[in-house]
Amino acid sequence: MVVLMSLVGLITSLNQQFQVPMKAAYLIQTGQMANFWATLLNFAFFVAYLVMGGTGARYIQKHGYKKTLSTGLGVLLIGFALYMVSAWVFETFDISRFQSVIDQARVEGDAFEYTGKTVLPTAYWVFLVAAFASGSALTFIQAAINPYLVACEVPGTSGVQRQNIAGTGNSLMTTLVPLFVAYVIFQQKEGVDVEISSLYLPMTVLLIFVAILLVTLRFLELPEIESVSAGDEELPRHIWSFRHVRWGFIALFCLVGMEVCLGANIVLYATEDLSFTYGVAAQMAFLYWCGMLAGRLLGSFLSNVSARTQLAVGASGAALLLLVALLIHNPWLFCGMGFFHSVMWSAIFALSVDGLGPYTAKGSGLVIMGCFGGAVLPVLQGALAGYLGSWTWTWLIVLVCEAVILYYALVTSKISNQDKQAL
Repeated sequence: MVVLMSLVGLITSLNQQFQVPMKAAYLIQTGQMANFWATLLNFAFFVAYLVMGGTGARYIQKHGYKKTLSTGLGVLLIGFALYMVSAWVFETFDISRFQSVIDQARVEGDAFEYTGKTVLPTAYWVFLVAAFASGSALTFIQAAINPYLVACEVPGTSGVQRQNIAGTGNSLMTTLVPLFVAYVIFQQKEGVDVEISSLYLPMTVLLIFVAILLVTLRFLELPEIESVSAGDEELPRHIWSFRHVRWGFIALFCLVGMEVCLGANIVLYATEDLSFTYGVAAQMAFLYWCGMLAGRLLGSFLSNVSARTQLAVGASGAALLLLVALLIHNPWLFCGMGFFHSVMWSAIFALSVDGLGPYTAKGSGLVIMGCFGGAVLPVLQGALAGYLGSWTWTWLIVLVCEAVILYYALVTSKISNQDKQAL
């Protein structure tokens, strides 16, 4: 489960960090709408959680956890292949339409500004399909991992603690990926110097790794957890009727949305509004995920601190840090928010599926659909940044999300009396 959760972090962060290089490679003829088209990359990835979340939950009920994980890994292989197909399509078919503009941009440098008609390469749409396929794969994988970590008892640990332990592997990957994309895959190249062919080697390596993982999984003995699935049984209540599950979906929507805003859009903010180089901006994303890694390492030892307390402290601390960063105009303080966000996923998920019994599989699928926030909020932020001409005030979106999560921690995460009777 820790290895799989690490893989989830790697793929999620990889897709986020592709925004800036893909903007340079594919969106040179989109003018002021470049940010919008760039953030659609994350939209395509996270919208898969909404579209496929219910399917993932039903798949678990019908086929079990092990087959669900195998299916997710299989779809992920397709996603990796499509990323490489996108690069091939651009170099084979699209480049002739864009070469003259690329040459002009190289000559004019920073003074270049495209004002013509928006033109999108075919390869861009293939890349969006690849992002959707990858997001669909992770929907299946996470729908199985998270309830398994909560329900599979390990002596001396709590459900939220086990999720924090697995989350440490996840955070390690999200911490390293921004630097890996900037310095290894694209070798610190920026703007029109970005070579999309740089994707071939890392994607091939990832494809081989996941294929090995898929084969290995088939030989592992992974016990089913009967108490958290109703099988083919018809349950008397709809999963939406449970307040703590419904609000768990909303809280996760806010969390994933603001994580992507900070982990991905902070690079666009730093390079455009503050004139940082891509390499330095990538370091901001690196530090944000570093904070999350440190927080999850700490959280893995907090067996006696309730999920509700961890969530309330995390939301309060992150909101305070964001306010200070905006007041003194210091974007580096955003990086520290990762520490406070670190325990939120585990806490929200543990609280959302608490006491659900045979409803757990459905509850897991519903809550995972909240990852759709990663599709909506970053695109909304990018659109607002384009409209306002600056990213500064768009960070208030994140502040509102912190308030919603705090409300969930203090009020709506508690199982209502009516729901207790039903369970």
